[in-house]
Amino acid sequence: MSLSCGFQKCRSSEQALDALPEEYGPLVEKERDLLLEIYERQFDHQSFTGRSGTFYGYEGLGSIYWHMVSKLLLVVCETYYRADETGASPGILGRLAAHYYEIRAGIGLNKGPDVYGAFPTDPYSHTPGNRGAQQPGMTGQVKEDIIARWGELGIMVRQGAIRFHPILLRREEFLSEASEFVCLDVHGERNNICLEKGSLGFTYCQVPVIYHLSEESKMALHYRDNMVKQIPGLALDQELSARIFDRSGTFVRIEVWLSPGL
Repeated sequence: MSLSCGFQKCRSSEQALDALPEEYGPLVEKERDLLLEIYERQFDHQSFTGRSGTFYGYEGLGSIYWHMVSKLLLVVCETYYRADETGASPGILGRLAAHYYEIRAGIGLNKGPDVYGAFPTDPYSHTPGNRGAQQPGMTGQVKEDIIARWGELGIMVRQGAIRFHPILLRREEFLSEASEFVCLDVHGERNNICLEKGSLGFTYCQVPVIYHLSEESKMALHYRDNMVKQIPGLALDQELSARIFDRSGTFVRIEVWLSPGL
């Protein structure tokens, strides 16, 4: 009989000894302390902390790993949309949304430089308990935060077709006064778009998308040749979506009138 080194601590080996058949009882009683001593001396579980044993001041136990926080944020976002699609109650959706924004508030982007210990808009690997953010670079956090942001904005692609469904977007994100939105189009040309009060602007596949607060759901596609196509609802067909995905330059902007979820 041998004890597996997969046990994480001495308590596990004690439980294994206690689970042995009764015929081993006298041996267990006689050799228990010796077996536990050998086991701990061999594996030293009490001291083992992985790489944090030598890197604690840099990373390890006590650190906030920003990419893991962002992964959690994304999972809650995906769970929220899945719950909505499967008919979850408003109460459950409300609690998921509250958890989502509570997690989001903890990400460095929402902190000041004095708290974050670095430029909040720069991605960092982790923050130890005894110092500010460490190890700058394009960490996994960047990817998850971008995907989660698409989730907030309600950009959904189903069978090759784009749909705008911002049920996780908060009204407070819409402008309280007019502003200017500056972006680059697919040709690298600078666009200066005037955003009115109650609107929100972003780009998707380098096409400017303007959300307007409205109880009516509709869209307007502005073509490069100045034609404007009105579309009821919030979904594009596959052909129109493909032009956006291909960055064809067909559209100079898309305007969407909708009511956000929060």
